[in-house]
Amino acid sequence: MREAEAAEERALTEENNMEPNNQPTQSGARVSQGLNGVRERAQKNKQERFTALLHHVTVDLLRDSYYGLKRKAAPGVDGVTWNEYETGLEDRLKDLHGRVHRGAYRALPSKRVFIPKANGKMRPLGIAALEDKIVQSAVVTVLNQIYEEDFRGFSYGFRPGRSQHRALDALYVAIRGKKVNWILDLDLKGFFDNIDKEHLMEMIGRRIADTRILRLIRKWLNAGIIEDGEWSKTEKGTPQGSVISPLLANIYLHYVLDQWTDQWRQNAQGDVIIVRYADDAVIGFQHEYEAEKFLKELREQLRQYGLELNEEKTRLIRFGRFARQNREERGEGKPESFTFLGFRHVCAENSLGRFEVRRITDGERRRKKLQQIKQELRRKMHEPVAQVGGWLKSVLNGYYQYHAVPGNLTVLKRFRRQVARYWFHALGQRSQRRPTWEKLGKLFDQWLPAPKVVHEFPDARFRASHPRVAYPK
Repeated sequence: MREAEAAEERALTEENNMEPNNQPTQSGARVSQGLNGVRERAQKNKQERFTALLHHVTVDLLRDSYYGLKRKAAPGVDGVTWNEYETGLEDRLKDLHGRVHRGAYRALPSKRVFIPKANGKMRPLGIAALEDKIVQSAVVTVLNQIYEEDFRGFSYGFRPGRSQHRALDALYVAIRGKKVNWILDLDLKGFFDNIDKEHLMEMIGRRIADTRILRLIRKWLNAGIIEDGEWSKTEKGTPQGSVISPLLANIYLHYVLDQWTDQWRQNAQGDVIIVRYADDAVIGFQHEYEAEKFLKELREQLRQYGLELNEEKTRLIRFGRFARQNREERGEGKPESFTFLGFRHVCAENSLGRFEVRRITDGERRRKKLQQIKQELRRKMHEPVAQVGGWLKSVLNGYYQYHAVPGNLTVLKRFRRQVARYWFHALGQRSQRRPTWEKLGKLFDQWLPAPKVVHEFPDARFRASHPRVAYPK
């Protein structure tokens, strides 16, 4: 799963214009005329079940999928790397294509690894074998032609042409443009590990009737995992880290959360907004009683599909243009804030005294990044100054690329100063003659770029990418 914690390390995708015959696939290649036909049919008939899809998985699509994979990714249980597979690539792809279409293709178990989470816990990831990644990517490209016509506009995670910042823009515009007085900061407990496979397959079957595609998906779901050399069966869930897992997760939440919420808000008395990125969702309400009613009914809705809220992290808070006034009248102090995709959202006022939503880098996330830089500086202590400076420049620019939004520059300037302090101490340990801050000032100016706003104000960018949409739907 590409969590928000890793977002600053990736380039943001551009909005997909979805013009006929010019649609990029997962790997950046062009979608065939045949797949455009699938998309047109999916758009015209929301009830159609597609019975013949596997023939769209061609050698050309498998090749595009291969070149769309990360070249330096860790190998799965097969031990095959991207570079090794490139030797004799065409023969390999023809053989793989034949096995997929004959039904002789066998999915391998995912190799389980663990990566640290921001809260200190470990997140399990499943690394698929290279050929499984190739076939999964090709199938995702085919299925995206259907599900991109079905998914709601407020769903942003792992979809072509959508990004974290598109979701952040949509949330900002919705809170300011609608009558939002309450925010439900929703957190699902162990979502990926608790997806019910039978419910998932039933949901997929509502649109997909090609038995060969369904058989492939079942193979991936039932392949199991390898951990410390031992194979184990997975009774439920989809392995985070696999190529197809994000699409399967979006399908599950489309039926469990998105459609249900969309229908619920159509019957609401007041305004209701929602923005979802993967299993991270924020829902806004005009009326407190409807927010509480929604939360109660949501628990039951999730329970029917094997899911539950993380009650420790799920919060209903007063938030919006009247939050400050209402809380002051009650003697409750400043309005509460919530965090979404790495930014803490705060009720604030602009220079004209009007309400605005200020986005500030989440403190825990910022401290984690600084700690990583500090540790790496210790390892690089005796490397050439220019080499370390070049690395720090790259790190800061990458960090700004995600976090440099309007209203957040003060936080980023403090972030830069702290990086400079860490480098100052690291340089001081290189020799007995400790440098002064004045002497190193020019060095810091050379290698530590000052932050500048990278992203436009959300209103302007949302209007540019959604010219016919007043608010996120």
